[in-house]
Amino acid sequence: MTLDKTRTFIPVRIAILSVSDTRGLAEDRSGQALIDRLTDAGHTLTDHKMLRDERVQIADQLRAWCADSNIDVILTTGGTGLTGRDVTIEAHRDVYEKEIDAFGTVFTIVSMQKIGTSAIQSRATGGVANGTYLFALPGSTGACKDAWDEILLKQLDYRHQPCNFVEILPRLDEHHRRK
Repeated sequence: MTLDKTRTFIPVRIAILSVSDTRGLAEDRSGQALIDRLTDAGHTLTDHKMLRDERVQIADQLRAWCADSNIDVILTTGGTGLTGRDVTIEAHRDVYEKEIDAFGTVFTIVSMQKIGTSAIQSRATGGVANGTYLFALPGSTGACKDAWDEILLKQLDYRHQPCNFVEILPRLDEHHRRK
């Protein structure tokens, strides 16, 4: 894994959806941590919203953002746990055309280094829909920082080699263009 400085950085446009039954945008430390990191990396924040743990509402917002040609990546934070109210993963899977199975695995590996076997309680996931990447991250600020710093920062940087999400972004929806 190297950073090829001969390649030009390509900023991506990212929307953030924070999911919580108890917090508002003013108290959204996890969403703010992601905003700080993505803008520091040179990417563009296109939108930031807060919704309650309601599967249909979350899925509807994800679909709306996937239909927006000004959004390349959607990050959600919260609602990934095991309790009855945690429905973000189900909402994501309602929207996905393809799941990025290894995202959850790599996130678990990263989390194990920080929180040990407690990492088993997260159901972080990633997928693709309508040419847009979607990633569901836990509501923990530390988990969001870990996901960004250890995975997304690199995969959302066109200069990251041997491969990255940005270089295949234009091809994510090629099946819609096929005749």
